[in-house]
Amino acid sequence: MLGKLGGLLLTLFLASIAIYSTVLLTGDPIAALAGGAKPTPELIDQIRAEFHLDDPVWSRYWQWLTGAIQGDFGRSFIYKTDVMTLIAPRFGITVQLVTLTVVIILIFGVGSGMLAAIRGGAVDRTVAVLTSLGMALPTFVVAILLIWVFAKTLGWFPVYGEGEGFWDRLWHLILPAISLAVLFIAYISRVTRSSLVAQLHSEHVDTARVRGIPRRRIIGVHVFRNASPQILAISGTTIAGLFAASAIAEVAFGLGGIGSLLVQAAARADLPVVQIVSLLLVTIFVLMNAIADLISAIIDPSSVAGGNRA
Repeated sequence: MLGKLGGLLLTLFLASIAIYSTVLLTGDPIAALAGGAKPTPELIDQIRAEFHLDDPVWSRYWQWLTGAIQGDFGRSFIYKTDVMTLIAPRFGITVQLVTLTVVIILIFGVGSGMLAAIRGGAVDRTVAVLTSLGMALPTFVVAILLIWVFAKTLGWFPVYGEGEGFWDRLWHLILPAISLAVLFIAYISRVTRSSLVAQLHSEHVDTARVRGIPRRRIIGVHVFRNASPQILAISGTTIAGLFAASAIAEVAFGLGGIGSLLVQAAARADLPVVQIVSLLLVTIFVLMNAIADLISAIIDPSSVAGGNRA
């Protein structure tokens, strides 16, 4: 446990270095800090002194990292306010979008994969064709198709904004969640199918059949339970990746989440916002994978040790 925690912290530390270094390569932030106007030599000197731009890179990185650990995430160059003030309300929107997307992925991804593995034949082939199509369609293409069919043509769903109140917001998030989910549904479906098929042809399942154990119990206890660690591992990575991928859906549907904030900040060279949002996304990714590993270990301890469940 301590080893995993140490590895998690080391990953976050190295990620913070990579994020800070990569963002610095975008160029000198003087123009952004000057508000778009051509800075005078006096203004340049003032900005460099205020933001410690003449300090060594390692010193500026350490100030940024220790400040972030203590809850000081800096101030936005563009909005002239604390970065956390910008992120906090937008983070909730992204969490709601990702949560709805996860529900859709688990229902249709895992469900279709189970159906294909258990039924086989025409059902398996149909699912294979649909998942191939789903994996070939980029999120922004799916978003455009959904807007055209269900918003513009049929008028069933709103096109823009996140709505107000629980039900109105849920209604606004349905199309963005579906556009975000399609690719991941196809991926999870294929992983689920292959994992279950492998278990269905395993020796311990054949033994259970010979012993006369009911098919439903075999699938629930011997097949799905043994396949679940692999499905959980892939699902954890997928869910974590949704936070970053959500930017496409948020921009397409005008949602004010952290994904769209990251895109806007990057376009306007708002470095403090880009750095903190990027670090937040990496942290979420690492934590979600750690949680998936923990759940897998609880379900099947032998999966952690590299063993096979009999």
